[in-house]
Amino acid sequence: MFTGIVQGMATVEEVQAAPGLTTFVIRLPEDKTDGVAIGASVAINGTCLTVTRQEGSALYFDAIQETLRLTTLGDLKPGDSINFERAARIGDEIGGHLLSGHVHTTATITETIRPENNVTLWFEVPEQWMKYIFAKGYIAINGASLTIGEVQDNRFNVHLIPETLRATTFGTATEGTRVNLEIDSQTQTIVDTLARLGYDQPPQPR
Repeated sequence: MFTGIVQGMATVEEVQAAPGLTTFVIRLPEDKTDGVAIGASVAINGTCLTVTRQEGSALYFDAIQETLRLTTLGDLKPGDSINFERAARIGDEIGGHLLSGHVHTTATITETIRPENNVTLWFEVPEQWMKYIFAKGYIAINGASLTIGEVQDNRFNVHLIPETLRATTFGTATEGTRVNLEIDSQTQTIVDTLARLGYDQPPQPR
């Protein structure tokens, strides 16, 4: 499990492609790899991956084709920056909301608004996922727990404070960039339960 509080940015050093498998070599800040063990879980842009090898502060992760299909990891290339979070431990503060690291879909940044001291990003989402996105609800974008601002048709926005821009890759986000989305699990459960009970149907005329 993860908290959605990004612990920093790391750099993709190498992408090793093999049939059916891609290995990412990602270098974390040296003070963020203490206690890492083979088999540990780390969220890379919100995607839970397993450490398969370690060389100093460089960690190796394998991703199969299904992972690449469902996420933006297949877009990564050497030199790219990513958000990372190591798995939460019992007793850690949950500053965001609980995440599984299982990406549901991807979205595209369609607009960036940069007034003084903050940024608003608009995202376009596949329409079938919009039923889980509500104003002031939770969502995880590239592993960061964020509060949804406005919702319009198949778009929504988030408002980012300077600290979020400093600590994550959102500080350099540009229009056209794809991101990973993890829907809030509680919201998904409630919406799906109500749908099974028939409450998602329009009222019948009398």
